[in-house]
Amino acid sequence: MIVNIKDFGAVGDGKTLNTEFIQKAIDTVGEKGGIVLIEDGVYMTGTIIYKSNVEIHIASDATLLGSPDCDDYPENKVSHVNSSLLPRWRNACLIFAEECENISLTGMGKIDCNGKTFVLPFEEGQCWKFQRDFDRPTPPRAVFFAGCKNVKVEDITMVNQPAGWSYWIHDCDYITFDKVKIDAEVQYPNNDGIHINSSRNVTISNCDITCGDDCIIVRANNVSLPENKICEKITVTNCNLTSYSAAIRIGWINDGVIRNCTFSNLVMTDCSCGLDFFLPYIKPDIKNPGSADIGREATLIENMTFSNIIMDKTFSTPINIDVNENPDVKLNSIGKLFFNNIICSGPQFLWITGKAENHVKDIEFNNCSFTLTDGNEFPDKNRHGATRHNFYNVDHHPMNIQHADNIRFNNTSFNVR
Repeated sequence: MIVNIKDFGAVGDGKTLNTEFIQKAIDTVGEKGGIVLIEDGVYMTGTIIYKSNVEIHIASDATLLGSPDCDDYPENKVSHVNSSLLPRWRNACLIFAEECENISLTGMGKIDCNGKTFVLPFEEGQCWKFQRDFDRPTPPRAVFFAGCKNVKVEDITMVNQPAGWSYWIHDCDYITFDKVKIDAEVQYPNNDGIHINSSRNVTISNCDITCGDDCIIVRANNVSLPENKICEKITVTNCNLTSYSAAIRIGWINDGVIRNCTFSNLVMTDCSCGLDFFLPYIKPDIKNPGSADIGREATLIENMTFSNIIMDKTFSTPINIDVNENPDVKLNSIGKLFFNNIICSGPQFLWITGKAENHVKDIEFNNCSFTLTDGNEFPDKNRHGATRHNFYNVDHHPMNIQHADNIRFNNTSFNVR
């Protein structure tokens, strides 16, 4: 079954609000399964909600345009998560699916999130050039999948994200991203690419991602779920990544179990950090936006391989493993990490530090090359996102290894250019 949103009244003039018409098309297809076709025009919309067995296909001559009005992104009625415990305390988004099966987002068309309407200029000397508009309930994320199974995102290009995540995958199973393009403004904060949280069997392949914040995130923050879930079996391959934060970030404060993941054949350029295992301390405070994103378990990260990766012009630390000593930062273990055929350049070699009473361990580097540069590749240093925000140790020693056991280097070189 294929339905065209125009048959339900949608107008592709870039001005008409089409939320109602697109939702009617989705609801109609959801009864038996099929394709919702968006073609020939620019269709502005607020939140639209998936049904199981629905494919939303955006043709190459079409754009799905997010509304500039915050009121068009209401809170969704959800049962799978506690929305008050989600990051930013809200579930609002442009495209939402809860406990759906066999859904797809496809096509050579574009999703324009209209992000420029949700940010404000930042004062000179701050980390990014723009900031979130904290006086408005701006949408925290563009696409949000919660508790879904068998999801495919293919070919779609997403642009102009607000200061909010592009895709958030929360407690889902069997997810694939293939040939997806994410072209976010690098000077917008918090506009991550693909955020995988407490999910399993996720494959990201052949994607191009540019973000102001992290390109790909793998986490296990279970605070909003009734029970703790493991994040595992994540495969990322054949992708190009650019980020004014980290190209790939694994873990955060008090995440649970993250394990059995592979990352291969990646090119990372102009990133603040290449591979980031960062467990900082953030004081819980309702005024601090980061405090809503703290988990409830001791973090366990293990069994991961990173192979055939180029990190060209990394502004700070190419590979950053950094656990804060504060007792409120709970660490079970970080270990069994294998880095193979890695080529890095940047103003640091490595930063590896665990806790004094709980060392990181069993980390191996095989056939890797690290080249130290002076950082002049980035003339606008004060605007380079998370680096300026002091998330990384860019002003410290070029190499640091402490509170770490069994760190092995095989055929690995450290060069100064």
